[in-house]
Amino acid sequence: MPLVLLRCLTVGALCSLFASPLLADTWPAADWQTHLAPSTPAVEALQAYAFPARDDSGRKGVRTDALLVVRDGVVVYEHYAAPTTAQTPHLLWSMSKSLFASVLGVAFAEGHFRLDDAVAKHYAPFSSHPSVKMGHLLNWASGLDWQEDYEYAPLKSSVVAMLYTRGRGDMAAFTASHGLDALPGARFRYSSGDSNVLAAALKQMLGDERYRDYPWTALFEPLGITSAVWEQDASGTFVASSYAYMTARDTARVGLLMQRDGRWGERQVLPPAWVAFNRTPFANYHADPQKPNNAVPGGQWWLNSALPDSAKPWPDAPEQTFAALGHWGQALYVLPEEKLVIVRFADDRDGSYQHNELLKRALAAFAGEQP
Repeated sequence: MPLVLLRCLTVGALCSLFASPLLADTWPAADWQTHLAPSTPAVEALQAYAFPARDDSGRKGVRTDALLVVRDGVVVYEHYAAPTTAQTPHLLWSMSKSLFASVLGVAFAEGHFRLDDAVAKHYAPFSSHPSVKMGHLLNWASGLDWQEDYEYAPLKSSVVAMLYTRGRGDMAAFTASHGLDALPGARFRYSSGDSNVLAAALKQMLGDERYRDYPWTALFEPLGITSAVWEQDASGTFVASSYAYMTARDTARVGLLMQRDGRWGERQVLPPAWVAFNRTPFANYHADPQKPNNAVPGGQWWLNSALPDSAKPWPDAPEQTFAALGHWGQALYVLPEEKLVIVRFADDRDGSYQHNELLKRALAAFAGEQP
């Protein structure tokens, strides 16, 4: 991590990295301003990719439940596939991780923690791992011996055990019980456990009573989000890795907040330096040559960054593009330079959906267009 960024985040200064001046932007009130784009070949090509005819089982190929495009604060495209509607809070799966990072950004601004704090300072069960820092968890770099395998390899999967079997009563404690197999911060290993430890640490910082409502008071209410549901495990800790639900329009509010560097109207909800951290590639990440289209990890968000050893994961999208991504094709894409926010809810099961293809078509349809 660049030293200037670490210093800004450590001392809590509101650095101006990625920040923009206050402008007369369009902001949603109780509802979004809507100016739907006319049907054009480019819009039709986007819709054809996102909403192809479903097979009888609905389990093969691209299956989009919702697609929403916001241009400069105005809804320019919106389409749903039954049973999902504009009023449906959809399971976000691992988009929840990025959402919780925004909740943590408010706690950071309030001075509850620093990136270089030991996790054990804020979550006592991590006392057996004194060298793991909060920043390590945020970069999925705790060093824990963790296996993020899903339904295709359930017997050795740490995350399946955490969510559904022996770890589900207290997911953070289950994660803390794992040993280290790497130095903290030395390597990236995607871990839903890391994200749930962050949720437990926040609970210890705030206390049970304030914690119970904190995602709402800190983030959802300031943004006008009314549909959010967030499940807790049996210990009362939010399942930050997986179990938040929101409508597409409310999810887009988080995207607009991030597009505008943590600002909502005249209120700076997130420090610009926190958003900059979210959008900074983890320094010790190395792209897998066998998976060239994998996004680059930032601070619990995913980046389209070109690295010294690899090109952009999504070649047809701008390098500043970043996203919250979830299982089975959930996505919140933020394209700051194009002033675009794109929400996709889905139920993809066969790996045929490609981020780059949807982004390419969305850019062809909406980049440069004024609402």
